[in-house]
Amino acid sequence: MDDLFAHAPALPPTLEADRWLAHLFSAKSAIRGTVVRRKARDVERIVGWPRFRHELRRRGYRAVRNGSQVIVFCNAEPIHPI
Repeated sequence: MDDLFAHAPALPPTLEADRWLAHLFSAKSAIRGTVVRRKARDVERIVGWPRFRHELRRRGYRAVRNGSQVIVFCNAEPIHPI
C-alpha cells in the first residue's frame, strides 16, 4: 500500500507549488481571516521563500516563523509580539 503511487508521474514543480498555495489559502481558517500553520520545510521545499513572501504580500497577509513552523495571519491586521 505504501508504494501505491510509486509509479505516478511527479507534478511539475510550478504546478505542485501552485496547488500547495491554492490549498493553503483556501483553507477554512484562511477564508475566515484567521491563521493557518504549515511546516517551514514544506514552504522551502515546495514553494520557496521568495515566492511564499510574494504571495503573502499580494494578499496583504503576514507570517511569522517559530522553530519549524510558519504561522500565516490571513488578514491585514497588525501583529503585536507579546
